[in-house]
Amino acid sequence: MTVPQTVYANDLPDKPKEYCGVFGIYAPTEEVAKLAYFGLFALQHRGQESAGIATFDGTQMHVHKGMGLVSQVFSEEKLQELPGVWAVGHNRYSTTGSSHKCNAQPALEETRLGTLALAHNGNLVNTIELKDKLLSLADGLDFQTTTDSEMIAKAIAIYVDQGKDWTEAAIAAFNLCSGAYSLVIGTPDGIIGARDPQGVRPLVIGTLTEGDGSTRYVLASETCALDIIGADYLRDVEPGEMVWITKSGLAAQQWSEKPDRKLCVFEMIYFARPDSIVHDETLFSYRLRLGAQLAKESNIEADLVMGVPDSGIPAAIGFSRASGIPFGEGLIKNRYVGRTFIQPTQHMREVGIRMKLNPLKDVLQGKRIIIVDDSIVRGTTSRKIVRALRQAGAAEVHMCISSPPVTHPCFYGIDTDSQDQLIAATKSLAEIEKQIEVDSLTYLSKEGMLDVTNERTSSFCTACFDGHYPIEIPDAIKSSKLMLEKATV
Repeated sequence: MTVPQTVYANDLPDKPKEYCGVFGIYAPTEEVAKLAYFGLFALQHRGQESAGIATFDGTQMHVHKGMGLVSQVFSEEKLQELPGVWAVGHNRYSTTGSSHKCNAQPALEETRLGTLALAHNGNLVNTIELKDKLLSLADGLDFQTTTDSEMIAKAIAIYVDQGKDWTEAAIAAFNLCSGAYSLVIGTPDGIIGARDPQGVRPLVIGTLTEGDGSTRYVLASETCALDIIGADYLRDVEPGEMVWITKSGLAAQQWSEKPDRKLCVFEMIYFARPDSIVHDETLFSYRLRLGAQLAKESNIEADLVMGVPDSGIPAAIGFSRASGIPFGEGLIKNRYVGRTFIQPTQHMREVGIRMKLNPLKDVLQGKRIIIVDDSIVRGTTSRKIVRALRQAGAAEVHMCISSPPVTHPCFYGIDTDSQDQLIAATKSLAEIEKQIEVDSLTYLSKEGMLDVTNERTSSFCTACFDGHYPIEIPDAIKSSKLMLEKATV
């Protein structure tokens, strides 16, 4: 039975939400379902709504998926029911498609060559045209879910049934798709890994040495999922590249003629775990540089620098090192707060932030505080944090953000509000300072954010900060989120 709940505006998420995490492994002598479980466990931050694993034992496919966290969906008994030579797994946070069990992945499709299982991270922007195209290619097509992921799976299945092999069908399907997609696709013959031509969402390749000494391959959204199972990072799947993993090993093919790398910069700022490797270093190192650059761009006298746990802490450490202002912990995070069907009382809603973050009064009393966070979206959580710090005795509260103002919605796999709900799109800096009740507010510049990547600055998607979408957004899709002509900040 579904229990109706009241959703309060101030209780809505005040951070962008990543859409999904994907994982795949080909290792015939290993317990692949268990390895997939731990891989998804490491990627839990990328999606907490549903989880699923599909395995293939050489004869048939086995699947289990459900709503909830990885540890809630799977048990030892369930994993024992998933034998196989390969496994494909998925964590989901709903984007395209609502929150229902039928939308949990991997998405499954029957073909003349057997069943395929597809796990997708990202978001297509041409779903209207794609659905019409699929209906024109196959008679009697029946959609079982409301996800764009099912459309990709159906496209591959259609081309397989028309006579193509797995890799030919996959490439034909990719050429119908526009948007962001990092894919792990299990087939009876092996596993396909692929990224869109812009490589908006990440996908990495790892190697695992089996008990017989052979080298096997792993695909995952982040390197932290490789670490947990003892696999070594090999390289990224490149934008517009497809890899084909079978008993013969790994083969790679550049399927897109015009790859143009545009990795989501928010992956580096916030979404990916700080211990994951991007550009040959952990993201913790990049976030330290963000904080140091933020300190260079600000001019604030204060007694203490602190970060909003956990994502703001690396930048706060970098800020402290560059500014010389001591770093300290002023907020303690309750790490066991999760979803609950029990609604807080009105008083608890007013207290708000203390269910997750509790201030250290003796650390904060009488101090001028700089608090560092990675982003502000709606501003509701920021205001609660500032109020909690003041109530704990802080003399001044200055907020520094290690990214530019978020002024535009994302269409490529991040759950952001429509533009009229983004505080930086509707208010000036002074108005935001007043709304979140800080003594001052400093955002990192876009130039500073990109410069400290130490990479080619044009190789990142920065659309949420500047509205420059690297993949064209159809008007029908854009109008659903892009509510204002331009930002006011």
